[in-house]
Amino acid sequence: MASLETAAEHERILREIESTDTNCIGPTLRSVYDGQEHGLFMEKLDARIRNHDREIEKMCNHHFQGFVDSITELLKVRGEAQKLKSQVTETNGHLQENGKELTTSMEELRQCRVQQRNIATTIDKLTHCLPVLEMYSRLQEQMRAKRYYPALRTLEQLEQTCLPKAGQYRFCSIMAENIPKLRIQIRDTAMSQLRDFLESIRKHSDKIGQTAMKQAQLQRSLDCSVSPQPRVLLGRRGRKVAPAGIRAGMGVNPLSEHDTGILDVEDEEEEDEVPGAQDLVDFSPVYRCLHIYTVLGLHDVFENYYRKQRRKQARLVLQPHSNMHETLEGYRRYFNQIVGFFVVEDHVLHTTQGLVNRAYVEELWELALSKIVAALRTHSSYCDDPDLVLDLKNLIVLFADTLQGYGFPVSQLFDMLLEMREQYGEILLKRWNVTFRQVIDQDNYSPIPVSTEEEYRQYTSQCPFQDPELEKLPFPKKLPFSEFVPKVYCQLKEFIYACLKYSEDLHLSSTEVDDMIRKSTNLLLTRTLSHCLQYAIKKKNVGLAELVQVIINTTHLEQSCHFLEEFISNITNVPPDTVNATKLYGTSTFKDARHAAEAEIYTSLNAKIDQFLQLADYDWMAAVPGGENLAASDYLIDLIAFLKSTFSVFTNLPGTPIEHATLPGKVAQTACMSSCKHISTSLMQLLLDPEVRQISMGALHQLDTDVKECESFARAGPVAGFQGDTLLLAFSDLRQLLDLFTQWDWSTYLADYGKPTCKYLRVNPHTALALLEKMKETSRKNNVFAQFRKTDRDRQKLIDTIIKQLRNLIAQHHT
Repeated sequence: MASLETAAEHERILREIESTDTNCIGPTLRSVYDGQEHGLFMEKLDARIRNHDREIEKMCNHHFQGFVDSITELLKVRGEAQKLKSQVTETNGHLQENGKELTTSMEELRQCRVQQRNIATTIDKLTHCLPVLEMYSRLQEQMRAKRYYPALRTLEQLEQTCLPKAGQYRFCSIMAENIPKLRIQIRDTAMSQLRDFLESIRKHSDKIGQTAMKQAQLQRSLDCSVSPQPRVLLGRRGRKVAPAGIRAGMGVNPLSEHDTGILDVEDEEEEDEVPGAQDLVDFSPVYRCLHIYTVLGLHDVFENYYRKQRRKQARLVLQPHSNMHETLEGYRRYFNQIVGFFVVEDHVLHTTQGLVNRAYVEELWELALSKIVAALRTHSSYCDDPDLVLDLKNLIVLFADTLQGYGFPVSQLFDMLLEMREQYGEILLKRWNVTFRQVIDQDNYSPIPVSTEEEYRQYTSQCPFQDPELEKLPFPKKLPFSEFVPKVYCQLKEFIYACLKYSEDLHLSSTEVDDMIRKSTNLLLTRTLSHCLQYAIKKKNVGLAELVQVIINTTHLEQSCHFLEEFISNITNVPPDTVNATKLYGTSTFKDARHAAEAEIYTSLNAKIDQFLQLADYDWMAAVPGGENLAASDYLIDLIAFLKSTFSVFTNLPGTPIEHATLPGKVAQTACMSSCKHISTSLMQLLLDPEVRQISMGALHQLDTDVKECESFARAGPVAGFQGDTLLLAFSDLRQLLDLFTQWDWSTYLADYGKPTCKYLRVNPHTALALLEKMKETSRKNNVFAQFRKTDRDRQKLIDTIIKQLRNLIAQHHT
């Protein structure tokens, strides 16, 4: 069994040797040498070699004849081949001899082909290199000409298109290395120009704003002159829009080395048309820098830088000068700078995409508006000149209209103007207070004399006055009022005009304007003019004639109040009977002033009477006069003469017709009655003065004589208009008291006391008792040594009895 396996293995190895490449037979032989049957294998190998040799020998014997035949034919062919070789060699010699020229031509042709190929290659390379050089040359020219945005476009095209096509050349490498440096140079130069532009814009904001406001004012004037319709809000008139090439990212015209962004403009005063605000500004530095940074991929960097710088400039512009309130020019410069700032921002908003947006501009405006309103409130509070406030108001309106024309909301400015209206009213009141004081101080408190019809019409045109009776009188004649009336009436109208001027252009309705004017006029009447009239009435050294003239003046001013109502209605086009319309308080103001003047007349008269009464020097212990008539006291005669003269002035001012100089109403009667009552009361107080402890019957007779003199004055009617003996009633209390004592009619008094028909109805028992006490004291002291005379004793007892009865009467009445 083992021999079979060995034989099979040897057979396999032999087949493998036969079929395997000799390079790979090593492992097969190694397996034979590793085995134990080496000799057996060698035997089989020898037997296999012998078998193959036998097969080779058989095959050679089979093909030998063919081989011999082939050798024989090959020998034959050798001879022919020698001949052919010699012929070929000869032919080759001839061919070589004849092909020398062709070879030379072919070599020359080859060289020409090489040159031609080199030329084509050179042309191809130059075709790619020349655009690079040309573009780089153009880039250098653009850089020298400071056309940075086109230079950046050229640089971009050079880097992305031309250089890759040109190949690897040294000059291309140098150009490629310079490209980042050129980009940085362009970026820095553009930013430098932008900084110059921003600085120049900051410096020239005043001029830009001035032009914009002048344009708005011109537009408003044109609107008002062309159409009676309400003024239309101003638009962005004359806007200088960035060229289409700029908006599309194309090149822009370069700025000169000293370009500031502000274009030179001829003197605007000499121009027929005011240039648009944007016509003064060249925005190319902004557009150029924006596009350069956009191409460089730094749009956000540029946007943040621009907005940051403009915010800083806004804070500077919105900071007013400390002395801005001193002149209108200070406010004008402040507004011009703000308008210039926002005109620039509005233009940038509408001519660029994304650099600034509406939200950013509105945020800036809200910040500015709050600061503007705060600054104006602070600085306007220092102003005490109404003309400056009015000019400031007009300037604020123009400022607001200008910015409203650019789409900025300005309602807060108009609200602030309404607040300033209160301040303006207070300043006007202060000025008119001074004016009224001057009118009062300069007035001569005399009726106005007119000698010609022209003078008469002049005064009646200044204030409403119609008097048919006065017009019938011949010239010269006098108006009943003094210069005070037309001057005050004209000043009232001037005040109304001043209020109306402030209300213009505030976008208020006619009703609101009318209400505002009426309220301000009421303040002028009830506060300022009222105080001035009180000043005129209460000031020192004002005489009765002056007070009388004040009453006449206030009466005429009171009558003119409804003309003021009509005047206000005419200028505001609001009927006076409009619902909720404010009424003027002038009537009550002048009534109060007249009443104050009347009271001052009464007070002055009484004070003058008191001065005369201080001269009274009664002898309270005088004896009863004999049969001769007593004369009135000297002081009283002087007092009566003064009163007669005074009341003649009340009813007939010197040189003035009576019917045009009388006091209105019953002032004269009241003054006369008040004077008489004051005299009566003062004389009664003299009788009852605690310091006068004794009064004789002779003193009562003297007082009775003086009272009769007063009654004679009252009976003579110093002032017309009293009915009957009305004026005598002022002395009735004193008259009845004196009659009671001088006639010693106590029985009638005591019997009829309390009855309506009592003869001494006005005699108070307390007064009678006090006077009796003084007479009793006098009687006691004078009759110390005559107490044993029966008549005196009876009189003393009678006085005691009457005193006792009076006390009982008083007690009963009290009970």
